[in-house]
Amino acid sequence: MSIDQFIDNEVKGNEVVLFMKGTPQFPMCGFSGQVVQILDYLGVAYKGLNVLEDDDLRQGIKGYSNWPTIPQLYVKGEFVGGCDIIREMFQSGELQSLLKDKGVVTKAPATA
Repeated sequence: MSIDQFIDNEVKGNEVVLFMKGTPQFPMCGFSGQVVQILDYLGVAYKGLNVLEDDDLRQGIKGYSNWPTIPQLYVKGEFVGGCDIIREMFQSGELQSLLKDKGVVTKAPATA
């Protein structure tokens, strides 16, 4: 299986996927850590994939999304954005609305 096929399977096979540096339990960069904190605060179940474990994955996800930075968040197969975009969407309530509209279950209130 090629790296593009692997990424495509992960993105389409999971409701919410975060390509990040480190793991949800141990983020290895501040930007990944911020997105993990937001998702955890909202109570979103997600799969974290550590790009530091595989350079092919690290480079492959950048090509897959045509986005140069990590972390990258995908919801229901759709690329949402990186840290700054996720933080701004969270602060405005847009992220909560997107998750709700996509049918992703959250444990926190839907308003920011």
